[in-house]
Amino acid sequence: MTLAGDLAGAILAGGAARRMGGDHKALLTIGDSPIVERQLAALRQVADPIFIVAPDPAPFAHLGVPVVPDRLPGCGALGGIYTAILESAHERVLVVACDMPFLNPAFLKQMAGARDADVVIPRSSRGLEPLCAIYTRACAEPIRTRLERGALEASVLPDGLKIQEIGPEILAAYDPDGLMFVNVNTPHDYERARTRVESP
Repeated sequence: MTLAGDLAGAILAGGAARRMGGDHKALLTIGDSPIVERQLAALRQVADPIFIVAPDPAPFAHLGVPVVPDRLPGCGALGGIYTAILESAHERVLVVACDMPFLNPAFLKQMAGARDADVVIPRSSRGLEPLCAIYTRACAEPIRTRLERGALEASVLPDGLKIQEIGPEILAAYDPDGLMFVNVNTPHDYERARTRVESP
């Protein structure tokens, strides 16, 4: 599998993880590896460079990737997306949330091949998936405008941009078990994710 060549990768790890009792979700182990290491392995097949957006670099120092703080702290996931766009070394950046352990490298490559849109975003059965999507620099200004007025919903896409959705019929070929957008927000989510990997 070859790199897209014009795509950076960003892992958003700025959440407080209150529902996990403060345990950093990115560092939870699924199978033999922490979630963040599983994500890095997937992202490295399609994106370079890769960086993490987080307020504190210390938990990630052992990973050998840059860690950058939010440009606009306190703006949630949309603020993380904005930071990822600004920090990207390329015109395009693939943004993923740090609590998604089942990213599919083949699907990420499918997304990376869509170069004619400002946002390339999956639409699963639950709706748009803005925390596994590609954004171009054209998104920065409209996202900044939304952040400044306190409109922080990440699934509401910027106005006036070209959007390419990847729908459920394409997703099914890469994600027949519906795991790719599973996130680990609670201890129950964590146990279910571990069971998916560790059950015989």
